[in-house]
Amino acid sequence: MPEVVLVVDDDPVHRRLLESMIQRFGYRTVLAEGGDHAMKILTTSGIDGVVLDLVMPDLDGLGVLARMRKTGLNIPVIVQTAHGGIDNIVSAIRSGATDFVVKPASPERLQVSLRNALATRALAGELRRLKRKHDGTLTIADVVTRSVTMQPLLRAAERAAASAIPVLIEGESGVGKELLARAIHGSGERSAKPFVAINCGALPENLTESILFGHEKGAFAGATEKRSGKFAEADGGTLFLDEIAELPGPAQAKLLRALQEGEIEPVGGRRSVKVDVRIISATNRDLIADVKAGRFRDDLFYRLHVLPLSVPPLRARREDIPELVRHFLTRIAAEEGKRIRTVSGDGMALLAAYQWPGNVRQLENTIFRAVVLADGEEIGINEFPQIAGQISPDEITAQPLIEPSPAMVASWPECDGAAGQMRSRHAVASHSLPLTDPLGDVRPLDDIERDAIRFAISHYRGQMSEVARRLRIGRSTLYRKLEGLGLEEA
Repeated sequence: MPEVVLVVDDDPVHRRLLESMIQRFGYRTVLAEGGDHAMKILTTSGIDGVVLDLVMPDLDGLGVLARMRKTGLNIPVIVQTAHGGIDNIVSAIRSGATDFVVKPASPERLQVSLRNALATRALAGELRRLKRKHDGTLTIADVVTRSVTMQPLLRAAERAAASAIPVLIEGESGVGKELLARAIHGSGERSAKPFVAINCGALPENLTESILFGHEKGAFAGATEKRSGKFAEADGGTLFLDEIAELPGPAQAKLLRALQEGEIEPVGGRRSVKVDVRIISATNRDLIADVKAGRFRDDLFYRLHVLPLSVPPLRARREDIPELVRHFLTRIAAEEGKRIRTVSGDGMALLAAYQWPGNVRQLENTIFRAVVLADGEEIGINEFPQIAGQISPDEITAQPLIEPSPAMVASWPECDGAAGQMRSRHAVASHSLPLTDPLGDVRPLDDIERDAIRFAISHYRGQMSEVARRLRIGRSTLYRKLEGLGLEEA
């Protein structure tokens, strides 16, 4: 999904010109006819950047900047003014604007300004996220997602962060279970206390209890000094037990007692030690099946399974792929010292079509490899040889970046519901348009033209100049057809 740019201008002609120009750059656009309208959009929609006119009749550009600063909206703003007076520019920059352009702005100047502003914002966001992760203050708002599927999970995680309830995070390997655990910790009252993570599957069986609960000097061969365990390290904070299903049986019994009594007994110790630890556990296995098979204690399961959170795999939330790609690309390119700005449309379509069995972790490693291989400022299909080798061209085109909306589905003749959805997707994905309706009659020409325009908009990802060029019609003609055929939503 491309970045979204809000265009704020009271002049409808100039507003449409900016919309056309910015869409040619590859961004999505949202239009506002004044400052008040812009503030409503900014506070309710996901906007990545703003092109803002300074002189407007209701709330002017400086007023919008002041309200954005007051409400804490950290979005890059490029102001445009018909007068290049230094006073106007200085006032705008002092009010929080990122850059300025003089109306009418040249496409080259506006493109460079937008690209730099969005890249700077993305990098600053990554730096803040990395700092919060290092400090243990990562919050649920830092979870990178735009998927509707993830919203119920994040709402439940917010509720979990407000209490000390035990949380069990379930999901396939690589979906980001530890990230969610850190976000829950960082969003709660224990955020200033330690977050201690341990992979139960990597613990040597003979040292598991010592690592978790600590040991006294001389408790066993090689115990030359007293050591505190992970529970003691996490006292007052959160202990994250990853791959909890791999915990050996004896350690499960001691973990159960620690949860029940709020105290631990170090190996070789003579007295118990009180600890105040919030437990978050995670697994990529079916714990209920392990309980039934006798591999996991049922009483411990019920202690841990108080609030289960299931993280969906990446293939079930494909709309997150472009957002995660930008997230990883910004950070890794900065770490590697490369001036890579974007992934090409073909490259993004390839990534969106892949199933990602390794989920987010695999996607991150794929972007890392592509950044290392890339020579220019854009990553394309050639930088994803392992992915491209597993996907046919038909599979790539079968994954449109813009799903048909309900209004688009409803516009199909003689068809509604699931059948309409199937036919709509068929028209978008298969590169063929049906010339007859379900009864065998030839479809009206307007319906065929509507489907062709709808497909072109999806195929070229909403870049209306490219759509018009490929259809060999003018942009004004295209917009007239959109209005006449009832395709404004497309």
